[in-house]
Amino acid sequence: MVAGLLVFGGAAQAGTVRSYQVTGPVLEVSDNMIAVQKGKDRWEIARDANTKITGDVKVGTKVTIIAR
Repeated sequence: MVAGLLVFGGAAQAGTVRSYQVTGPVLEVSDNMIAVQKGKDRWEIARDANTKITGDVKVGTKVTIIAR
């Protein structure tokens, strides 16, 4: 099962907007953060009231996160 996440970040700086996408297994989930393993790296993505989640996100689930 692949769960999809869409995370919206804060305001853009100096007119440059960057988006990131990371896919991998969930290492940790909390109310304000999701940690995902991408290769050898651990990515920690902030969660807030604007975070959209599709599916059941739990440790071990493969997810794709798009941060804008």
